[in-house]
Amino acid sequence: MNENFSRIETKYMLSADQVPVIEKALTDHGLIRMDFGNTLIQSLYYDTPDNLLIRQSLERPEFKEKLRLRTYGEAYPGSDAYLEMKRKYKGIVYKRRTMMPLQKAMKALEKPDMPDSAGQTGREILWMVKRYHPVPAVVIRCNRDQWINSANPGFRITIDRDICFRNWNLDLSAQEGHIPLTDASQRLMEIKAGNAIPRWLVKILWETGSQHVHYSKYGLAYQRILMDQNEIRRGGRICSTVFLPMGA
Repeated sequence: MNENFSRIETKYMLSADQVPVIEKALTDHGLIRMDFGNTLIQSLYYDTPDNLLIRQSLERPEFKEKLRLRTYGEAYPGSDAYLEMKRKYKGIVYKRRTMMPLQKAMKALEKPDMPDSAGQTGREILWMVKRYHPVPAVVIRCNRDQWINSANPGFRITIDRDICFRNWNLDLSAQEGHIPLTDASQRLMEIKAGNAIPRWLVKILWETGSQHVHYSKYGLAYQRILMDQNEIRRGGRICSTVFLPMGA
């Protein structure tokens, strides 16, 4: 299965107290909360050995791109996984992805070689892999609630919590601990729309004092890793949660 998206993505950092107010407004305006049974999302980001892709992304250029492998729920070697290529140009996000078993997807990136079923999306991902020669870089996990509007399929909202990462044992099927990227009370809301945000939602965001942020989970994890490496060089340790609202 192949999927293509193009949209504008806007992010807000919420407190746990703001979420019920916003969720009520979403329901009042006809959005439906999806029930997937398990809200866990895991993403394995690929990058060059010197982290070129995320370093460029953090500079917030006009064009940037990322490559990741994503699963929904706890992953196993045979779980369905989405191999995704995400690009952003002049504020518009373009995402192409193809689905295949997790282990097959990891081997496809390692060879590199894409099955015929991946189609044009697989060929574009293969071109990206041959250009950058990426390797597994970091695993990001979060729990996500998703809201959709059946009358406007191009408009949806996600609210993420428990955002964390690890840069060891880079296999989505591994049962490992993680390092938190946000406080337990923080929620990352992302508005995904094909055009402008509805006025009623703009009003709610203003009334609740929701904080607009430029936020990249992988970018924040990369910054945290650099901080830890620098601290180790100085002979200390870092154990605190890091929140940098103006990441890429």
